[in-house]
Amino acid sequence: MPQIRFFAQDGTLVESVEAPSGTRLLDLAQIHGQPLEGSCEGAMACSTCHVLIIGGDVDKLPEPSDEEEDMLDFAVGASRASRLACQIMLTADIASLDVRMPPGVIDMSRK
Repeated sequence: MPQIRFFAQDGTLVESVEAPSGTRLLDLAQIHGQPLEGSCEGAMACSTCHVLIIGGDVDKLPEPSDEEEDMLDFAVGASRASRLACQIMLTADIASLDVRMPPGVIDMSRK
């Protein structure tokens, strides 16, 4: 099972969890209380599930689609490590991923 480590904006480790293959990163993050809104519920119509993939098996993730890249243009604090959590499916070949919340992330669903 993939081991996912969630980090706060400041780089502090928040939680490390195992996830079954086939789990969408956005769903896993929300289940574990990470501040990702996911307003469009994974339809790739927003960037409220923007995360930074900073370590682990990053090279085993598929490249972002053109549509994902377009949505990341609207994300605060986007960088080369930026991805939309709704577009990352955890697979058996991923042993680990380190996921950091980007600067300025605000989860409006908790307001």
